[in-house]
Amino acid sequence: MNEHFDFGPATGIGSMPGGDAREAAKTVTGSFEWPDTGMPYLPELPARGPGADMIGRTAGLLVELYARVEPSGWRLGDRPGRDTRRAVSWLGEDLDALEEFTQGYEGPLKVQAVGPWTLAAALELKNGEAALSDPGACRDLAGSLAEGLRLHLAEIQRRVPGARVVLQLDEPSLIAVLRGQVKTASGYRTHRAVDRQLVEATLRDVIGVHTEPGAVVVHSCAPDVPFALLRRAGADAISFDFSLLTERDDDAIGEAVEGGTKLLAGVVPTTEGSLSDPAGSVMGVRTLWRRLGLHPGLLADAVTVTPSCGLAGVSPAYARRALAHCAQAARSLADNPE
Repeated sequence: MNEHFDFGPATGIGSMPGGDAREAAKTVTGSFEWPDTGMPYLPELPARGPGADMIGRTAGLLVELYARVEPSGWRLGDRPGRDTRRAVSWLGEDLDALEEFTQGYEGPLKVQAVGPWTLAAALELKNGEAALSDPGACRDLAGSLAEGLRLHLAEIQRRVPGARVVLQLDEPSLIAVLRGQVKTASGYRTHRAVDRQLVEATLRDVIGVHTEPGAVVVHSCAPDVPFALLRRAGADAISFDFSLLTERDDDAIGEAVEGGTKLLAGVVPTTEGSLSDPAGSVMGVRTLWRRLGLHPGLLADAVTVTPSCGLAGVSPAYARRALAHCAQAARSLADNPE
């Protein structure tokens, strides 16, 4: 655990609206200028279609495993096909755009990929069942993902040499995997819950591919984020939808902050509408801090402000406003922690 890695005052989750890679990169790098307003990141543009979605994009990173689109979703196959090539091509386009807008950049730069368990719940085997149904397939998938991420992180570093690359693993299905709530192909049953120690060990292996100390975030915008498990697995920061927290999460969050884990608090709505004033957006964070009895001086250091989830479903104008709002809310938190 590296307590000194600075994720900055604000950042985004990953997905952005539209299909223009240059426009998205320009928006993100313009909204988050290090160190004043926050940490830029590699945008994802799922509106372009299969291969630009989070599962397809990560499937394109896998080493010696290939996936194609079937009517039911992404399915593992024997060789790379059109869908994998499209995913790789779009990622290349996004990297080109990011590289263009980060010339000479020095500071943290975030990239996102789907974590091993959400990937195992989403990718189908040849029989149509999720890879999650087969422990051997889960193991192979995690190994392939780890190798793919190692190559991907090296590529980012090559393109933006001054960056400290931050890896975000998206695990929205993690709780469903732990609780045995992932449905089988028929929809009538669910896959067996996966043992917590196996979940943790697999996450630890995948997190371990990133050698930059203190620079791995795990993101989930589902309820009941397993804070303690993620910390044991080696997550340096945990990203979550703040509106889904309950007082049941208090102890785990207090322990996380005191243990040096950073919180990426999703407080800015990802549905179109008018935004409250920036101070109002982070009022809940201040209230939580008081409830936990944490020192107000820790607040700006421990918390990075984000939207509650990705922004793919909103207009480009709202996405720009939401990212600017994150930076303004973070400023309010730093200026008035109490």
